[in-house]
Amino acid sequence: MNTDVAPRLGGWQQAWRLVAAAALGFPFWLSTAAALPRGCAADTCSWLVTGDPLVALGCLTALLWRRRFPLAVTMAVAVASGPSTLAIGAALLALCSISTRRRPVEIGVVALVYVAASQLTLVLYPIKTPPGSLPLQLALPTLSAGIAAAMGVAVGARRVEVWSLRERAESAEREQSAREAQARALERNRIAREMHDVLAHRISLVAMQAGVLDHRDNLTAEENRTLIRGIADGSRQALEELRDVLGVLRAGPGRPEPPQPSLDRIPELVADARTSGLDVTLTTTVSGKPSDGVGRTCYRVIQEGLTNAAKHAPGAPVHITVEGTAGDELHVRVHNFPPTTTTTQPPPSGFGLLGLAERVTLAGGKLSHHRAPDGGYVLTAHLPWPDHDHETRS
Repeated sequence: MNTDVAPRLGGWQQAWRLVAAAALGFPFWLSTAAALPRGCAADTCSWLVTGDPLVALGCLTALLWRRRFPLAVTMAVAVASGPSTLAIGAALLALCSISTRRRPVEIGVVALVYVAASQLTLVLYPIKTPPGSLPLQLALPTLSAGIAAAMGVAVGARRVEVWSLRERAESAEREQSAREAQARALERNRIAREMHDVLAHRISLVAMQAGVLDHRDNLTAEENRTLIRGIADGSRQALEELRDVLGVLRAGPGRPEPPQPSLDRIPELVADARTSGLDVTLTTTVSGKPSDGVGRTCYRVIQEGLTNAAKHAPGAPVHITVEGTAGDELHVRVHNFPPTTTTTQPPPSGFGLLGLAERVTLAGGKLSHHRAPDGGYVLTAHLPWPDHDHETRS
């Protein structure tokens, strides 16, 4: 993990830190002045009132670049704190600042330089020290350096923790946004699929019947009435089914859905297609009753096949074969022959077979569609049919 997490400081934050550093160095400067012999400050010890404040001012100015050159600025200020006791506050601030990086070797080197530089005060000024006081002279700078380093490490750890929490929050927001986007996409796909399954079949049959009325002028009055009645009934059923689908999509989680199509309703689907003018033949050899999911998918395959036959092969015979056995597979085949009449076709949606392929894949089956050798079109689906009854008895 990158531990060098330093926030950008504003102007007022920089200012109060520099003021705090100057205020921290002032007690050290006063204690040094108090330890000097009387009258020394105006004579041999004039450095205390001239050079010491100037060096401290230079150190405070150098602190403005401690974010850009942390190690170089900290080392320079630590060395300068030896001849300038007023710069000790700047040195401690620099040490605290560099300790936020939490690099032990770096902190140790800077602290050692700071403690060693603090002993230059005894060289510059004639301060009398009792014999054996060296440990005491090292204790105060060592203690101050330790406190500054500990504060810097604590601040650095806090910054890393805040940065980590912020990253987690941002990551959680991104994941939530991604989940919401995925949920919206899935919902749009579900709505589109349901709309297509409900409307495409009915509207295709209505369009086929309207095309027959438009292109054939040799129909009897009874045939015309049958086609017109079929258009009216198909339109009404399409509106009713659309209302049911919209009601489900708008309903809350507790609202029950209307009955879904199953294998038992395939003869009814074929009968509606025949009423609308399609020449449909259904052959069913199914032993047993598949699950609702398999039956519904089989229904949708046949519905899509009849819809495409009504769109692209008006007047052509359609052969539907459904066969299967529990414990094996359920095979569905919809074969429409080449069109026998020419009518104005509705614009293709291009999503029917895509949505159907998704349904079949989710059911664990395989879907294929291709042009037949006779010029027609073949749509086939192979759906797994596990024998749950046999497993239950076992």
